[in-house]
Amino acid sequence: MAGKALEDKVVIVTGAGRGIGREIALLCAAEGAKVVVNDPGGAADGSGTNNAPAEEVVAEITKRGGTAVANFETVAEAIPASRIVQMAVDKFGKLDGVVNNAGILRDAIFHRMSVDAFEQVIKVHLMGSFYVAHAAARLFKEQQSGSFVHFTSTSGLIGNFGQANYAAAKLGIVGLSKSIALDMQRFNVRSNCVSPFAWSRLIGTIPTETEEEKARVARIQQMGPEKIAPVVGYLLSDASKDVSGQIFGVRMNEVYLMGQSRPLRSVHRGEGWTIQSLAEHGMPAMKGSFYKLDRSADVFNWDAI
Repeated sequence: MAGKALEDKVVIVTGAGRGIGREIALLCAAEGAKVVVNDPGGAADGSGTNNAPAEEVVAEITKRGGTAVANFETVAEAIPASRIVQMAVDKFGKLDGVVNNAGILRDAIFHRMSVDAFEQVIKVHLMGSFYVAHAAARLFKEQQSGSFVHFTSTSGLIGNFGQANYAAAKLGIVGLSKSIALDMQRFNVRSNCVSPFAWSRLIGTIPTETEEEKARVARIQQMGPEKIAPVVGYLLSDASKDVSGQIFGVRMNEVYLMGQSRPLRSVHRGEGWTIQSLAEHGMPAMKGSFYKLDRSADVFNWDAI
């Protein structure tokens, strides 16, 4: 690919003050994009605000010769989220790509999870992705182009302990992305998901009480957030014009195309089913294809390459 992959494009990156979002913003700017660096600067659980993280990323981009502007709006409410999109248009005259990366964690085992903890995580991750994407969708339709990159997680795609709120939000984002891809393909608008494996302050909340847990976290700490950014940059670029509705896992130097739900096995009974026949025939016939109660760490149980 000659030249810079994102030359003259305008990109929004939410949650861009730290971690994965920061690396995405830096790479996008290095590849020629003008970047709206959105981050209200809250703690990992969403509490508080701090302008410094977003401002520091903008300063770093500027120092490297790029162009960026800081934005401190929350994605968790519709009107503030729409102002992120409006800033891109006001500052740079257009918008070409949206990276829905912002997130918080409020982990708790399910029976102890508060209603507030569930709702707040859903608001930031799922509703936030919707609010920003929805505000940008009209622009993308009018200009007949655009790319959405949404962040999902194997906590939703596979499963994890103590993350019912996070898992529900992240799997919901997969459905949101696929629907956007289907509805907006006629306007040359793409929508894809990235499921990252990388050390960040959110991952830093993983328990480390047992030796197994400590070893797992030590392995994750070796996976830098900079490994995620190239895949996101590619999905924002014109080189990915034929890629939409997909889910990509990124783990160190590995990139996975993740599966999507399809039928595995079927059973048929001409006269229909009863509770008894399901118990005696239907379920035993399908049981060999049942999914185990796996966690992400059970499926990705080898060291990253």
